[in-house]
Amino acid sequence: MSEGKFYYCTKHETVEGEQGCRAADRLGPYDSAAEASRALEIAAERTKDWDNDSNWNDDKTEPKE
Repeated sequence: MSEGKFYYCTKHETVEGEQGCRAADRLGPYDSAAEASRALEIAAERTKDWDNDSNWNDDKTEPKE
């Protein structure tokens, strides 16, 4: 697996190439196997960033008048 894109299979908890499990069971694509192996960590970081983004946080409560 040295060329192409890489994916992290959530079903098998492994890194795989383009010819892997179905898309619903994968995260990616990533440019390297090392990056794909961090897929769950990357997803958690992105979720935290999005949760704290004031432009997209719709959980804010508006002040009552």
